[in-house]
Amino acid sequence: TCDAPLFRGAKNMVVVGGGDSAMEYALFCANIAERVTVIHRRDRLRASKALQERAFANPKITFVWDSVVEEILGEDRVTGVRVRNLKTGEVSVIPCEAVFIAIGHAPATEVFKGWLELDEEGYIVTRDLVKTSVDGVFAAGDVHDKRYRQAVTAAGFGCMAALEAIRFVEGVKLGLVKPRIPAAGS
Repeated sequence: TCDAPLFRGAKNMVVVGGGDSAMEYALFCANIAERVTVIHRRDRLRASKALQERAFANPKITFVWDSVVEEILGEDRVTGVRVRNLKTGEVSVIPCEAVFIAIGHAPATEVFKGWLELDEEGYIVTRDLVKTSVDGVFAAGDVHDKRYRQAVTAAGFGCMAALEAIRFVEGVKLGLVKPRIPAAGS
């Protein structure tokens, strides 16, 4: 949603997805655009009941069901999306000035399995904001931030992780910290 204000006053913004993130985007965009079109590949949303109710009740939000975006149209700027209905095969064009994709997110943490503690969704578990289950290893960005997933928050967490790493290395140099290197899978 950090880019949505750039399109304030847009006639139509498109949000692709059907989960909580998509409904949050749609509701936010409805505050600044004339209309928001949600495109979802299924015939019902996966979002929480509360978010669904808010989105369905908002007169600025319309839904295109059982459909996928095949192409984002425009040369120097977005002018629309080409959409295909998965049940009928019908292709249509929806004019819009902005497209926000909110179709799920899987953190790229496979390489850390067995080394760092991961939660059930695959995100790195942290304590004190950026510390992982292994001393001297810090996490920042989309590998542990499942709420905001924005470049600006990733940069902030990156700065915190860098500062913690400096403190850790200085502690090792001064003999105040004894690093513990775990065996794989421990």
